[in-house]
Amino acid sequence: MDSTGFMRHARDCDNAVLPGDRLAFHIRGAPVGWVRTALAEALAAFPAVAVSASGVDLTDPASLPGIARALSERGLHRWRGEAFDVRATPEGPALARIDRGAIPAFGIEATGVHLNGLVERGDGLHVWIALRAMNKALDPGKLDHIVAGGVPAGLTPDETLVKEAAEEAAIPADLMGGARHVGIISYAMERPEGLRRDRLHCYELVLPEGFTPVAADGEVESFELWPIARVLETVRDSDAFKFNVNLVMIGLFIRLGLIAGAEADALRAAIR
Repeated sequence: MDSTGFMRHARDCDNAVLPGDRLAFHIRGAPVGWVRTALAEALAAFPAVAVSASGVDLTDPASLPGIARALSERGLHRWRGEAFDVRATPEGPALARIDRGAIPAFGIEATGVHLNGLVERGDGLHVWIALRAMNKALDPGKLDHIVAGGVPAGLTPDETLVKEAAEEAAIPADLMGGARHVGIISYAMERPEGLRRDRLHCYELVLPEGFTPVAADGEVESFELWPIARVLETVRDSDAFKFNVNLVMIGLFIRLGLIAGAEADALRAAIR
């Protein structure tokens, strides 16, 4: 067992060194991502792309969806059929749209939402845990939050949370009104699919003891209600959870005072 406990999750998720062997990817001069040499060479064939020693610049933002589709057909990245907005800064305007499957290849920052579903019972605090479906392309069979997902083009994180809650766990909108935004976590991670630069909006929701989530859209195989101590031990002592879920759980443990003192300070510094 890895003796570094909680800290190894922060280290493993934020393991990318930038730029590394990548070139900066710009849209009309605005920096939005990082691409490896092979992708830069493929992009150079498109009239709307200029490649130089200083980076790759897309001069026509409207052409990005078509370029990404063409590159996916050449096997340079997956195709997901879901458009995401591309921004130079988290609060800045959407400069273009790109298929979700292309985001790691282009090193573009993606925004996601993660929800901890909590239940206050007589025997203590419990957390709803999801088991990811075995046919998921990313981390099949791993443990997950009750609700989590990427923010698609045109939606805000809050809107996405309500949509994903209904689709993934059949949580009605009236219950979602009690969800509380508790922080944002960012990291840059080398993954088999490419560079993941994720920005996670973290939420908590206290659910009624009589409510049971339903795996509505096939993303999740099942849900279980775990006591908080079991969640903490599983995060600390294993890699059973999807990689970024660990970071959101650690934030929960710190807020609850289950991780405190110097260890909590070190984790806060490591998990941005």
